[in-house]
Amino acid sequence: MRQYLLISLIIFISSQINAQVKVYKGTSTYSGDVICNISSGKVYKKTSSYSGDVICNVNGKNIFKGTSSYSGDILYNVTDGKVYKGSSSYSGDIIMTIRDGKIYKGTSSYSGDIIATIRDGKVYTGSSSYSGDISFTISGYATIQEFVAIWHAVQYSY
Repeated sequence: MRQYLLISLIIFISSQINAQVKVYKGTSTYSGDVICNISSGKVYKKTSSYSGDVICNVNGKNIFKGTSSYSGDILYNVTDGKVYKGSSSYSGDIIMTIRDGKIYKGTSSYSGDIIATIRDGKVYTGSSSYSGDISFTISGYATIQEFVAIWHAVQYSY
């Protein structure tokens, strides 16, 4: 019995690690409104799983352009909630800071510098919690690095 439970737990954890996360326009969960999806660390256009449709990919703390893993193709790196341009670790290259469900401009923590609010899988414009201000909805769990890759896909590819 213990062996059966252990095998079931391993299968469940494996399926969750590679589970597909879908990102929808606004509050929709309709398949025609999928902006992108992420599977195994790769962000694909719409509902595609074709390698030619990879917008960016996550490897550790880095987000790379397309399917690349070349250091010159690092779009962002994420360290302690701070999102840096490319492979930089210079504080002047911090694009945004993600903290307590809020995305701030640069290194700011000022409420006037809130770019977006993340709550219950929904990403709101600014500090809003109004349903009409939902930019996109994420179904499933995404790491902070995956979220940054999704943010990139939504902001620059959609």
